[in-house]
Amino acid sequence: MDDTGSGRYRDLDRPGLDAVALVTALRRGGGLWREVEVVDEIGSTNAALAARADGEDEGLVLVAEHQVAGRGRLDRTWTSPPRAGVTVSVLLRPDVPAARRGWLSMLTGVALAESLSGLARTSLKWPNDLLAPDGRKLAGILAEVADGGVVVGVGLNVSTRPDELPDTGTSLSELTGDVVDRAPVLLGYLRELETRYRRWVEHAGDPVSSGLAADYLAWCSTVGADVRVTMPDDTVLDGVAEAVDWDGRLVVRTPEGRVELSAGDVRHVRPASRER
Repeated sequence: MDDTGSGRYRDLDRPGLDAVALVTALRRGGGLWREVEVVDEIGSTNAALAARADGEDEGLVLVAEHQVAGRGRLDRTWTSPPRAGVTVSVLLRPDVPAARRGWLSMLTGVALAESLSGLARTSLKWPNDLLAPDGRKLAGILAEVADGGVVVGVGLNVSTRPDELPDTGTSLSELTGDVVDRAPVLLGYLRELETRYRRWVEHAGDPVSSGLAADYLAWCSTVGADVRVTMPDDTVLDGVAEAVDWDGRLVVRTPEGRVELSAGDVRHVRPASRER
């Protein structure tokens, strides 16, 4: 078989995704994911899905084989080699109080961590990073408001090699020492996200009664850690992360008192030991 062409098998370590198989698997049983699109290349899956959100019901899924202008928190940009990761965004319209929507990115983190639990030990850094046991970043999550709904994007390093990663990053292949098939990883994540999301919405976004708060804390390596937080205005806050409150804010104890943070770039100075 020719593996040098433009088809699914041009890189046997990085095969393309089979869009038809993905759609068939996800639509089986009439689940949340009503439309799944796989594109070869895109600037940003979040931006593209947000542009299509006007008048659309929830359940749209957009997957990119290669994202060339990916966006993270604080307007950071990142790229990944073609077919080396899972780059996916979904459109959701949660019927929950606005104050509780801050939990959606953390819900996504829990779903991603749990879907990967059979492959690798991970933990969650508040609010939206998935970490390897040594603290290197495995995935990032970005939730953005779009036409009254929320577009939630995930960028997960799957087969990315060390020379393609920053020093602070890693991939599933690096953690497992083996080739990892992206298709079951993507399907497992979307199925876990649907289960988590439906339960959370059924409880009107309540993180306690839905079980989300307890599960997030079980995965989170930020709570209990000494942290240094760079705020959106570039000021720096040092303290101990004590809790995540009911609105999803990080509570940090500083020498001047407790501070509730809804945004900020967190660095673990001395992480809590919560890898699973």
